[in-house]
Amino acid sequence: MAKDDKAPVMLGMSLPDVDVWSDRVAVALGQNPGPFTGPGTNTYLLGTGKRRILLDPGQGVDGYLDFLEQAMERVGCEGLQEIVLTHGHPDHIGGCRQVMDHFGALSVKKKPWPEVDAAYDFEITPIDDGDRVSTEGVTLRAIHTPGHAPDHLCFAIEEEGSLISGDNVLGVGTTVIPASTGDLAQYMDSLERLLADEPGRIYPAHGPCIEDGPAKIREYIAHRLARDDQILAAMEGGANEVPAIVEIVYAAYPKALHAAAGQSVTSHLLKLEREGRVRREDDGEGPTAARWHHSP
Repeated sequence: MAKDDKAPVMLGMSLPDVDVWSDRVAVALGQNPGPFTGPGTNTYLLGTGKRRILLDPGQGVDGYLDFLEQAMERVGCEGLQEIVLTHGHPDHIGGCRQVMDHFGALSVKKKPWPEVDAAYDFEITPIDDGDRVSTEGVTLRAIHTPGHAPDHLCFAIEEEGSLISGDNVLGVGTTVIPASTGDLAQYMDSLERLLADEPGRIYPAHGPCIEDGPAKIREYIAHRLARDDQILAAMEGGANEVPAIVEIVYAAYPKALHAAAGQSVTSHLLKLEREGRVRREDDGEGPTAARWHHSP
């Protein structure tokens, strides 16, 4: 398969450093562009009042605070009420200390992930599915959406009927499902749950605003089901190891993304294994290093 330069990836994409996406939602880029973050992590100022919620303060990159302050000034925000997190991956939680060193101590709210949370020197206030966090003009309703990460929360903005999707739905391309801490079956269930909520707009952690939320979620579900079929077809053609499957299924994508694609392929294989559609020869090095075969 020849490489398609139009493969849907965020590599090389640019977005404004500061933008306003609705009367309640402003965004400041986390200044951490890369193959998996695209233009950078979207960090959100939420609300309509003088003190607002900061959601996902990025990775702690030098220069970020300048753009956060620009976003605050643009929408008339004079201070931060608290920090809320979609999940504990470094490009989302890593900027909390930087923000607090600048603005002072703030409550940090997220669904606990003890193995990850223990690395940080600030207290975490637990929130979970169905909990609400409010400020002037915005009520966030937490939706537990595991699959990309076990602690992942999306947030419905009740006043808008919109959704903050974290890493579960991206503005361009699709999210990685880590083989060790992710779970594709859970992720598919999470997408179905988000679809049932029928969000209008989606504000993703990476990439541009999504105007038609249900259409994007249906596209994501169809994409994952198609990936199952593509992986099985590659195996029928003789590819029995993850790198070989990636070379076939992700031939249209930049090589820089193939290692991450290997994680998602492994997650697909683990899901297919639980469904009884594939089996593995495991030499003890784990599923990514195993040889995989169709089940008889």
